[in-house]
Amino acid sequence: MDSKTRLFTTLFRVMERVPDRLAIRLASAIAGLLSSRDTTARQTVETNVRALLRANAGDAPIDDALVRRLVRRNFQTYGRYWAEGATLAGVDGHNLASRMVIGEGEELLRSALLTGNGVVLALPHVGSWEWGGAFLAHAGMPMTAVAERLEPEELFQFFVEKREAMGLGVIPLGPEAGSALMKHLKNGGLVGLLCDRDIAGGGQEATLFGRGVTVPKGPATLAIRTGATLLVGVVYSGPDGQHLAVIHGPIDTSRRDGLRADVERVTHEVTFELEQLIARAPDQWHVFQPIFTAPAIPAGPGVHP
Repeated sequence: MDSKTRLFTTLFRVMERVPDRLAIRLASAIAGLLSSRDTTARQTVETNVRALLRANAGDAPIDDALVRRLVRRNFQTYGRYWAEGATLAGVDGHNLASRMVIGEGEELLRSALLTGNGVVLALPHVGSWEWGGAFLAHAGMPMTAVAERLEPEELFQFFVEKREAMGLGVIPLGPEAGSALMKHLKNGGLVGLLCDRDIAGGGQEATLFGRGVTVPKGPATLAIRTGATLLVGVVYSGPDGQHLAVIHGPIDTSRRDGLRADVERVTHEVTFELEQLIARAPDQWHVFQPIFTAPAIPAGPGVHP
């Protein structure tokens, strides 16, 4: 076992052996301290926070003290995300259900699954999507997600096993992922796709908080090609270990102008919905790699003013 794998597995196993509330407090405190370091990750989070605040403030000046508070909170909630990921497999079903509620859109999701045509749930890196996946599995609506491959392979498999223990299905990101997801959807399954960061490249140009980005086309492409219902959701982390899920949609995926144009239109609609959900909790938007490609780009089809 290499040193990187040994470090992560040791940290996870230590956190598994302490009460989850204590693990969350410790991880949040350590991450909060790391937020004071001048790193690329911190600079990226500050850029994201400023873009979000600027989109809502117009020409008004941005409060630097507020930016610092939100950046620190962002790191703290990310620490919580990791601690919950380490301890989630050991949370019993009753505790899991008692600490989460779907505040908006539960009937949307249940009705869509009953059609048997599959559901694509587009998600941002906000709060704890993994807690949501574990909750859905407990509620009889198991979700399959795509996982970015990590090096070394042993570490990747460790995280896959952790997610599967939570009730999450995992498909590795790669050339075979698309066909595997389509098969799952055609069997009536639920697919959750994180889509506010273009990990694989080749994404769709869009605007997020008034600035240019590229975002994955996967949710739109899969929904259009399979006939699955396309929803947009988020799981916010609340006080006292609680979680709140919000689900919007469905997004109109009807065929109009050819696959390419339809994917572009639907992807813009998804990005608009993601923007609304991210804006509700700027301190929980966990994107630590630069995503903005330009100050802004012209609005495309389906973009809301």
